[in-house]
Amino acid sequence: MPGLTGRVLIAGVTTHWGRELAAALVGREGVEVVGLDPDRSGFDVPGVRFVEADLRSPSVTSVIAEVDPDLVVHCGILWYPEHGEPSRTLHDVNVIGTLNLLAGCEGVAGLRAVVVRSSSAIYGTSPSRPIFFTEEMAGELPLVTRFQRDVGELEGYVEGFARRRPEVTCCLLRFQPEVGPGLDSPLVRYLSLPVVPVQLGFDPLLQLLHPADATGALVRAVEGPLPGPVNVSPDGSISLSRLLRLTGRIPLPLPPIVSDIAARRLGGILHTADMYRDARLLLRYGRGCDNRRLKRELGYRLAFDSEGTARDLARRRHGREVPVATVTAGVVAV
Repeated sequence: MPGLTGRVLIAGVTTHWGRELAAALVGREGVEVVGLDPDRSGFDVPGVRFVEADLRSPSVTSVIAEVDPDLVVHCGILWYPEHGEPSRTLHDVNVIGTLNLLAGCEGVAGLRAVVVRSSSAIYGTSPSRPIFFTEEMAGELPLVTRFQRDVGELEGYVEGFARRRPEVTCCLLRFQPEVGPGLDSPLVRYLSLPVVPVQLGFDPLLQLLHPADATGALVRAVEGPLPGPVNVSPDGSISLSRLLRLTGRIPLPLPPIVSDIAARRLGGILHTADMYRDARLLLRYGRGCDNRRLKRELGYRLAFDSEGTARDLARRRHGREVPVATVTAGVVAV
């Protein structure tokens, strides 16, 4: 793993992507992996030094200073609340947690890089969107949901930290939604419904990121972080109607008023709290992100495009396995 040595602190290590990253880094020569989260229940990656701390608590700053990491990876940003948790939890974890994490990083003199797993929600979603957002387009559309505004706020904190500590490389990875077998997310649950409500008159173009590419891009960014934002998105897009055909789902077109009511009800069924507003906008207008910086500057080679991700999901659901993607030195191979 060229260029990566020293102590790597993974905040949010018990999340799906925190575990994936820890498993990819642990045991590598010259690398010590430290995981940070408030509860280690169910965490099963051997070789990781676990530190119990909650990013929402100001006391985490002293914990981070004591760990004295060379590189910090923030995998603790949540895209949807845990079952039974209100959406307010997202603000506390994402915004307050990021602020406390960066406050702890302020006191680490030898810190070389901070990598944050952010979201493409920073671009917003509207009918006037471009076909593909480039990294500098954040802020061009209004951020109309709480989650969009939270992502904008936490990225602002990271950018402020980068200005105060110019010697530290601060990399913001803006992920498109991941879809794949083994993932438990509201979007995957939505696509698993036997009859899928869709908004009448809308057929959005979506970019679906394969889990292997999501992990591979994260590993690659930790190996060689770039300053500033990087879109983590697949090549191409796929329409919602084609996605449903490939996965064998039956669409149920609903007029706007009825679809809004259905979205609220689905929010409870799919455990999204009030995040249904983000899903409703995404599944009405779609969102595409330009991935040239990911491929050319970060040097990551995608294993799946959007349609490939959908086809892989469909094959695995029907019991026909495809070759398992593996991550080697930041490159996904199949």
